[in-house]
Amino acid sequence: MLDIRRIYLEPAAAELPRGQEILARFPGAELIEVESHHRIPELYGDETNVSRWVRIKTESLVLGIKKSLTARPNGRSSDFIAPSTANGCAMACAYCYVPRRKGYSNPITVFANIDKILGYLERHAGRQGVKPEPDQVDPRDWVYDIGENSDCSVDATISENVRDLVDLFGRLPNAKASFATKYVNRHLLDWDPRGGTRIRFSLMPVADSKLLDIRTSPVAARMEAINDFVAAGYEVHVNFSPVVVRDGWLDDWAELLAQLDDALSPEARAQLAAEVIFLTHNDRLHEVNLGWHPKAEEVLWRPELQQAKRSQTGGWNVRYRTGHKGRYVAALTDLIGTRLPYCRIRYAF
Repeated sequence: MLDIRRIYLEPAAAELPRGQEILARFPGAELIEVESHHRIPELYGDETNVSRWVRIKTESLVLGIKKSLTARPNGRSSDFIAPSTANGCAMACAYCYVPRRKGYSNPITVFANIDKILGYLERHAGRQGVKPEPDQVDPRDWVYDIGENSDCSVDATISENVRDLVDLFGRLPNAKASFATKYVNRHLLDWDPRGGTRIRFSLMPVADSKLLDIRTSPVAARMEAINDFVAAGYEVHVNFSPVVVRDGWLDDWAELLAQLDDALSPEARAQLAAEVIFLTHNDRLHEVNLGWHPKAEEVLWRPELQQAKRSQTGGWNVRYRTGHKGRYVAALTDLIGTRLPYCRIRYAF
C-alpha cells in the first residue's frame, strides 16, 4: 500500500522523538523541507495531480506539527472530535470527503507532537467528569473520535501515534476512543485496549465496495476480523456507509447482512451496534473523480435522485432528495431489524 519515496517535513517535526522515529522507518526517502504541512504547492491545489491521485498517496508522506488543539463537540458517532494525529489516507475511496479540503491529492500527513496531543486529551477528559446519563453515543463513557480525517488502522503502519492513543484511553476511567476503518491491521490485536477503544468497521455490499472502496481491505476480511478484535478487548461496531442507492441496492444489502450474521460470534453479537449513513457527495470531488475514476461517478453522481445544498466552503453538496431519502432509510433500517435483530442502530440518516 505504501512505498514512501519522499517526505515533506516541517523542520520542527523532524526534531521531535516521534518525527525521528518516522524518518527512521523510511531511510531511503527524499526529505523536502516545507514551511507548513498544509501549504505544499506541488501536492495541494494543482489540478494536474488528478492523474497521479493514487501514486501520490503511495509515494508521498507529510510530517508536521499539529498547532491547534481542540476537541470539537460532535454528538453523532462521538461526543467529541479529538485533535488529529494524522490526516489524509493511503486508500482512495471515491466518496471520501477529506480530499475536498486538500485539493487534487490526499497523501497521509502525520503529526509528530503526539505528547502534546495526548496531554490535551487527558486534561480535556478529566474536565468532563462522569457522564451524567446514557445517550446514543455511549451509555457510560465520553467518546472521542480519533480518526475523523484519516484511517487509524493505516496510520498505525507509519507511526506509534495510534497505539499511544489506544493506551491512553485504555487507562482513562471516563472516556473512550473511536475510529472508523476500512483496513484490517492485525497488528492492533497485539495491543491491550482494555475496552477503551471502539473500532467501527465500515461495510457495504461487495459490488459497491469493488467500485468505490479503492485500495481497502475486502469487505469479507473486515467482517471476519470483527470476532478477533472483540476477543482482543476492543468494542466493535459496524458502519454501514455510505449507502448508495442504485438498481438492486436493497437486495445487495440483504445479502451483506446475511453474510455478517453468519460471520459473528455470540460475543460480537452481544455488543454490536451500527451507524447507517447514506451518501453525501460533492461537486468538487465529482470533478476530481472524473479525472481518475469516472465509472464511480455513474453511481455517485445521480442528479435525478439528488438535491444540492451550498456547502460552507462554497461548493455544492448533494444528497438524496427529501422524502425519497426517508423511504430509503426506513427500508434499510427495517431490513437490519429483520436480519440482525440484536444489532442496535445508533443513528441513521
